[in-house]
Amino acid sequence: MKLATELYPEQAKRWPAEGRHILAHYDDHTIIVYQAYRPSIGRFTIEHGYFGGGFSLSRMSWIKPNFLWMMYRCGWGTKEGQEIILGIRLRRDFFDSILAQAVQSSYDDGLFPSREQWQKALATSAVRLQWDPDHDPSGAKLERRAVQLGLRGEVLEAFSKHELLEVIDMTEFVAEQRLHAASREFADLRTPIEQVYVPSDPAVRKWLGLASVGAEPAAALDGGRAADFPEFTGSQRGRCR
Repeated sequence: MKLATELYPEQAKRWPAEGRHILAHYDDHTIIVYQAYRPSIGRFTIEHGYFGGGFSLSRMSWIKPNFLWMMYRCGWGTKEGQEIILGIRLRRDFFDSILAQAVQSSYDDGLFPSREQWQKALATSAVRLQWDPDHDPSGAKLERRAVQLGLRGEVLEAFSKHELLEVIDMTEFVAEQRLHAASREFADLRTPIEQVYVPSDPAVRKWLGLASVGAEPAAALDGGRAADFPEFTGSQRGRCR
């Protein structure tokens, strides 16, 4: 698999400055999400194309569609237990089903008539959604909000075993770009090409409280335009459904 990249300063010009947005690398049928693991889990998953090596189905596992949000959380691969960075390709249909099941981690009276009903939904949902401040490559907070999704139960089992189309080892790429991220200008920093991802179902968009982008969703990234950009090729082994 070839994952197209672009200079961060050029991408940042196109991204919304504020509001709730899902920034992601996607094509017509699939989307990439990111996770960081200790070597035993990360290397097993790269080698076998599904999660193992100590991966637990009894704990909530968080996925992030925004590459820089993942870099903020894992310290560009320097935090203990988060040294191996994975890009995980999923079907967009499966990702959208995750979004549709998600319950926000903080109470919103526009979504639930009472705090008690929200707490019940949160306790029983297989997907937890959290909006947090997005960050630039240095870790500085931005006005834009980034999403992360916590999976458990049957959704986590499907994600970890059956829905992984490809597992991409991003670790070497992250290490190379970490040096460029240390520069305040970020002039040479490359990141996977990302655009605002808009779920096709208007009800899901409303449920998530997504901000408007003021236009129709952009064309998928890998549908031809990605060929104009340099590519990062990570070692990967995938398993198709």
